[in-house]
Amino acid sequence: MSFYSVEYFQKRKKQMEEIFNIIKPDLQELADYFSPRSVNFIARNTRRPLAKNKKIVDSTPLIALRNFSSGMISGATSPANRWFKTSFDNLSVKNDFYLKNWCHNQEELTRQILNSSNFYQVLPEVYKQLGVFGFSAVCLEPDYDSVVNFKVLPIGSYYYAKNSKAKTDTFCRVFMETAKNIVEKYDVQDLELLEDAKNNPQKLYELIHFVEENKYYKPQRLSSKYAKYVSVVILNNKNIFLSAKGFDKFPYVVFESGFSCDIDYPQDSPAINALADVKQLMTMVKEYAKAVKKIVSPAYKGPASLKNKKLADIPGAYIEEDENGRGITPVYEVNPRILELKQEKDELKNIIKEHFYNDLFAVILSTAERGRTATEVNELKEEKMVLLSPLLEQIHSSLRDILHWIYDEEIKVGILEPLKKEYNNVNLKIEFVSSLAQAQKVINISSIERFTTFVSNIANALDPVLKSKLNTENIIEDYASFANINPSHLVSKIEMDKLRNDINNQNNIQKQMQTLKEGSQIIQNMGGIDSQGSNLLSRFGII
Repeated sequence: MSFYSVEYFQKRKKQMEEIFNIIKPDLQELADYFSPRSVNFIARNTRRPLAKNKKIVDSTPLIALRNFSSGMISGATSPANRWFKTSFDNLSVKNDFYLKNWCHNQEELTRQILNSSNFYQVLPEVYKQLGVFGFSAVCLEPDYDSVVNFKVLPIGSYYYAKNSKAKTDTFCRVFMETAKNIVEKYDVQDLELLEDAKNNPQKLYELIHFVEENKYYKPQRLSSKYAKYVSVVILNNKNIFLSAKGFDKFPYVVFESGFSCDIDYPQDSPAINALADVKQLMTMVKEYAKAVKKIVSPAYKGPASLKNKKLADIPGAYIEEDENGRGITPVYEVNPRILELKQEKDELKNIIKEHFYNDLFAVILSTAERGRTATEVNELKEEKMVLLSPLLEQIHSSLRDILHWIYDEEIKVGILEPLKKEYNNVNLKIEFVSSLAQAQKVINISSIERFTTFVSNIANALDPVLKSKLNTENIIEDYASFANINPSHLVSKIEMDKLRNDINNQNNIQKQMQTLKEGSQIIQNMGGIDSQGSNLLSRFGII
């Protein structure tokens, strides 16, 4: 953009890099023990061989991380379940049937977009990075075939910063791209790059993608250089712009395990909390192996005359002694308490898995063997949900940004039916209804059931009029909302009012007929035995 220079963005990149370098050693240590191949602190190392790691001597942290990622996918964002729903935050239209159906159609469209894109392919890596490092970043790109394409970025290949409201508004990504792809994607004028695209298409170039709030933002101007966010791509070694444009939507979504207004990068994650236990486990595994080795194949001592003698591998085989009757014996007469060591090691493994909430994701399996009832299992599940709630809320915040981004894209490309004009003042609201989210709402459903049961019992016992205290229609609507019931399964308020009017009209007609029948009998009795009530009624002008 004409307002900005390459030097400006290079300076901003250096400032953000200095902040990131403070936590870089900690991130490398976490990677060494939990995910050795997930970091890329140097962009040009894209084609490096697989990293070798000698610090992981037990697979427990890898298994715990895998279970954490799988549990979050199945519990929070399962493609097989409805894990989100669309509604509106205006209370006046809470039960509007048109809006409910419009929201349902928008939900189904968004699910189709997520299923047709690579969203569910990148989620496992997102949750792994979140569990280890406490943050993960996803790039959202418009796509002609699937509406949106997702890219999860390697830790160390980007830096980000937040505004005063703790929302990510600045992002700097450093990555490698081939000459062929650069020429296809950007309007390239550099002769050397054009030549490489023809003769050496796989040659890698280092690029910088920088996005931040536009200092010259003017919402009333349509030109992209006045958009809310400025986005530039720089060819790093030549310091030239490959692309300079503006976005109205921030193209990156950052997942974080914790929230803080004072720091850019979170300082809490399951792996950060489990690091001390993992280091202790690795030491204990090595010591346990030494103890086993001393039992199975101990060091031996004996007289020098037996130096070249070999121990027999056959049990009970004769071993020669020297002339003084001395034979070969172990150097150390030790009796390590192997069972105690193993038990302590297993307890440490369970603690590490608890840091990654593995016990919550397998709570039914882990409690069924102990003879607990279904009620006890549900109570235990709700109790453990309290521990997961802070992390789940952070994940929901980032998922909400993705769903809003997709919604804006649906409107932009015209694949979503727009709302009627009378609903222009309502605001879209995303709610999460996954199994984990529903577990947090169970208390609302239980309270509704207990309350309605209590009122019904006391009304039957004391005063039937008390049943009128219940607004049953609103109770049903709230229950359906908490239980994530499809809106099409409920009758609209308009149809309910019409049904009530029809029933009331039918009851009034029946009452009138009953009144007329009673009146006919009275008149018949008054007119004598030969008089017909119907004739009298017609004479009186009643029928």
